[in-house]
Amino acid sequence: MADFWQHGSITVLQRLKNRPVADLEAEIEKIANRRKIVLLLPALYSEFQTQSMPLIIEELKQVRYLHKVVLSLDGADFSEFRSARDMMSVLPYETKIVWHDGPNMLALYEELRKTDFNLDNPGKGQSVWMAMGFILSEKDVYAIATHDCDIVNYDREMLARLVYPVVHPATEFEFSKGYYARVTEKLYGRVTRLFFTPLVRTLRRIIRPNEFLTYLDNFRYPLSGEFAVVTNLAHGLRISPTWGLEVSLLSEIYQKASVNRICQVEISDYYEHKHQILEKSRPDEGLIRMACDIAKALFRVLSEDGIVMSDAFFRAILSSYIKEARIAIEKYHGLSLINGLYYDRHDEIEAAEAFVESLKCAIDEFIRDPVGIPLLPSWVRVAAAIPDFQDRLNECVINDNLL
Repeated sequence: MADFWQHGSITVLQRLKNRPVADLEAEIEKIANRRKIVLLLPALYSEFQTQSMPLIIEELKQVRYLHKVVLSLDGADFSEFRSARDMMSVLPYETKIVWHDGPNMLALYEELRKTDFNLDNPGKGQSVWMAMGFILSEKDVYAIATHDCDIVNYDREMLARLVYPVVHPATEFEFSKGYYARVTEKLYGRVTRLFFTPLVRTLRRIIRPNEFLTYLDNFRYPLSGEFAVVTNLAHGLRISPTWGLEVSLLSEIYQKASVNRICQVEISDYYEHKHQILEKSRPDEGLIRMACDIAKALFRVLSEDGIVMSDAFFRAILSSYIKEARIAIEKYHGLSLINGLYYDRHDEIEAAEAFVESLKCAIDEFIRDPVGIPLLPSWVRVAAAIPDFQDRLNECVINDNLL
């Protein structure tokens, strides 16, 4: 049984019992008659060729409370777009595909560039941002939920638990963040366990007190790709196009919503998806690049808040992070022992050492360019610059789906 401890300012909605998913869905179905819910699925076409997307589609076929599903599709030519559309067509509600590689969408991207919006960093962040713009063009949508598409143990209960706190009229939550255990026969989630959390705790020790860092440290899985948000809040959000997506999103939510309206919800007992590479010899790929982007995003958020970062500050971060990472390794070693999990302490130490290189990379790149890759603008700003853009985006997606 999970704990019920509320350990900080962010409400934690733990999984305390095995409530039947049908009960949850029955409640949400009644609510969804008044509060429309859209599911945004960011996916590469390659994920349709794995076991993950077929499983997700099979589970979603049983969901009855969604108003619409929007697939944000990257890495697909025309035949692959049509293949993905055919696979998604079995869902029992309206499904639209935002085809980012299609000629109509590419023309819209070019128009945004000509209006001086920086869109030179394609990836998950940019795909989520554009798909969200399409969803927000429909005025009566109440909430948007999103989750990754490489989940190999997907269950529709994950989605129900994610959206429930945001749409239920008896709560006042505007944003929910999914969390779970990344564990099978061993512990995963190395970027969160061995990099992000030790780095946040390092920064809390150096910069104190700091409410934003305390807020970040309250999240049990801050780098999860699963969240739900009300559309009134989504209109004003800016997000990073890089691996710093989750940090930038949590920062924007912190700036625009009361912490009393933010929650994190346990959506699954455990969660399994594809694992990124972690190799010191390949610093521009996988988890090392991800950690670098995350650290840069965090430094930029702190600098925007007026935190002065000197050479001495960065030297202190490096040495203090190493200590925090070692403490984390000892904790997870004990956790693995009592649960009979495989644990390679040497491998964990090597991962932490690789993340030191990520941290050095982030520091160098931040010092060289403190502004860095700008956040993608809020859709409020896009509407101010190009008033009819979302209408044409909506028309583009509809026409693409008729091809």
